[in-house]
Amino acid sequence: MGILGIDLGGTNVRVGLIENDSLVKVESLPISKNGTADDVINDIAILIERFSENEILGIGVGVPSVVDIENGIVYDVQNIPSWKEVPLKKILQEKFKLPVYINNDANCFAVGEAYFGKGKGYKNIVGLIIGTGMGAGLLINGKLYAGRNCGAGEFGTIPYKGKNYEYYCSGQFFSNEFGLSGEELFNNAKHGDEKAIEIFSSFGRNLGEAIKLIMYSVDPEIIILGGSVSKSFDVFKNEMYKSIKSFAYAKSIDNIIIEVSEINNIAILGAAALYYDDMRK
Repeated sequence: MGILGIDLGGTNVRVGLIENDSLVKVESLPISKNGTADDVINDIAILIERFSENEILGIGVGVPSVVDIENGIVYDVQNIPSWKEVPLKKILQEKFKLPVYINNDANCFAVGEAYFGKGKGYKNIVGLIIGTGMGAGLLINGKLYAGRNCGAGEFGTIPYKGKNYEYYCSGQFFSNEFGLSGEELFNNAKHGDEKAIEIFSSFGRNLGEAIKLIMYSVDPEIIILGGSVSKSFDVFKNEMYKSIKSFAYAKSIDNIIIEVSEINNIAILGAAALYYDDMRK
C-alpha cells in the first residue's frame, strides 16, 4: 500500500509512489503549457494510471499557486495559463475513487520535511523556500497550518527596505540588484571573489532580518531552508546569524535551529505527506 505524490512543476508534472516512507517509483511528463485545462488534467491522469497495479491509499498534489484547500480548487497557476480555476480535487476523486489532498508547494515543502526530513521530531516548523521567490509553510503543534485562504507564511510579501522581503531574500536580489544569477555568484564566491562574497554577506544580513520576523511571528523550533539559494548557505550563514543575534529575546536565539534541506524529490514527498498530515486530524 502506498501514497501518490504529485508535483506540478515549472516544466513537468511528476508522480511518485511512496511506500514505507520511501520513494520507490517516479513517472513524469512535460506540462502542456499551451494546452487547455483538460489537457493538463489528462496528463496527470495518464501518470496516475501508470500506478494502477499498486494499491493506493490516497493522492497528494503540490501546486505553485493559491489553493482553496477545503474544496481542492486551484487558482491561477503561473506556468499553466489555462488553469484559472480548476476543481482538481473533485475531478481526481471522481475519476480514481481515492481521497485527494491539494496544497501549495511551500506548504508541501514544510510538511514533507516534517515527515521525511530535518523536521522529524519537531512540532513547530517553518519550511522556508528561497529560490526564484520566497515562500514558507508552517506546522504548528505538529499540524500543517495554511490559514483560511492558503496565505499563512507569506512573509516574503511583507514590506522591507522600500520593497519586500522576497526581493531581498531570494534570487531576485542577485538578478535585480547585480544582474547576475545566484549560481554565478556562488561559483565566484567559492573561488574567493571578494565582490561575490560581499553580495552574499549582504544577502545573509537581509535573510537574518526575515528570520527574526518569522521568529517574532510564529516562534518555531526549527526553520528549514530549501530552494536553489539555500545551496549557497555556507557563504551567507555567518552574516545571517549575526543579524539574528540582535533578536530581542536571548533564549530564543539560543534555541532556534536553522537547517538546510537535504532531501531529493522533496516536492513529491511533500505532496504525499499531505495524506499523513490529514490522518493526524
